[in-house]
Amino acid sequence: MSKRQDQGFEHPHSSEITPKAVYKDRRHFLAAAGVGAAAGVAALTAHRAQATATPVHGGLPAPGKLAALAAQKNTALSTTQATTPYKDVTTYNNFYEFGTSKSDPSQNAGSLKTRPWTVVVEGEVHKPRTFGIDDLLKLAPMEERIYRHRCVKGWAMVVPWLGYSLSNLLKAVEPTGNAKYVEYITLLDPAEMPGQNDPILQWPYLEGLRMDEAMHPLTLLTFGLYGEVLPNQDGAPMRMVIPWKYGFKGGKSIVKIRLVEKQPVTSWMRAVPQWYGFYSNVNPDVSPQNWSQANERMIGQGGAFGGLFAPRIPTQLFNGYGAQVASLYQGMNLKKFF
Repeated sequence: MSKRQDQGFEHPHSSEITPKAVYKDRRHFLAAAGVGAAAGVAALTAHRAQATATPVHGGLPAPGKLAALAAQKNTALSTTQATTPYKDVTTYNNFYEFGTSKSDPSQNAGSLKTRPWTVVVEGEVHKPRTFGIDDLLKLAPMEERIYRHRCVKGWAMVVPWLGYSLSNLLKAVEPTGNAKYVEYITLLDPAEMPGQNDPILQWPYLEGLRMDEAMHPLTLLTFGLYGEVLPNQDGAPMRMVIPWKYGFKGGKSIVKIRLVEKQPVTSWMRAVPQWYGFYSNVNPDVSPQNWSQANERMIGQGGAFGGLFAPRIPTQLFNGYGAQVASLYQGMNLKKFF
């Protein structure tokens, strides 16, 4: 497969990428299971200075279904790959709070009420605070970033997310010297999230990052996609997107962010620890699950059934973002710390 370098990202040519119409699945395996950053950050900072003020979408049509969310396109932190169709991004989802099949979230998430919405930021911070969602929408300039998205189940997408670096929020609450990790927690409300009545996981959903990962410019506090606010099934009103990690690291419908000293035990670590590690970086050479991570299929290619028959392509280490993030893991045994 031919490749090219764009802004330090190594990605396939756009002709090898997904359209935008199939984005959502992972779950049946649980039953079977029984259940040096400085260099990278400096480079990204230089890229950020080159970010353009192109109106959001960069020529991509907005779907016109939800409230518009103004943003400036950050071309320096965006892949040039073709984006996955909006239909696929909003109907092919993993969001177990609304069910475990790919279509469940889009069918069941209408029960979620995203206004009013507050997010508590607490723990090892000097200025703990409860933010209203409108406060967060204005905390920092909104950017559009086109990121690759890789599911641990071997499928991928390219999504135009809207948000800003999580570091903006963390700096606002002034972390203490004891803040080594950041954990983020999804809403717990089985009445609005009927999938939480299923004990497949211990609710509420919890994920986390090491502090340097959380402060990395690529880590996106996300409020929208395709020029609009997030649809409920994609994590409204606020979610996390970390493009070099598997998608389940991106907690959705977040209500609490807590800075802590000890490494969190995340929801999937608790459920299937032999399959899910804390870091969960995309890595073709590490497959602790009972399936291979060596290749992937791009959703939206290959005709019907969500690209089920699309040709599989090789998985890239760190999902193609190695130039930006590999320094975070310098000297680490990536097979041990998966």
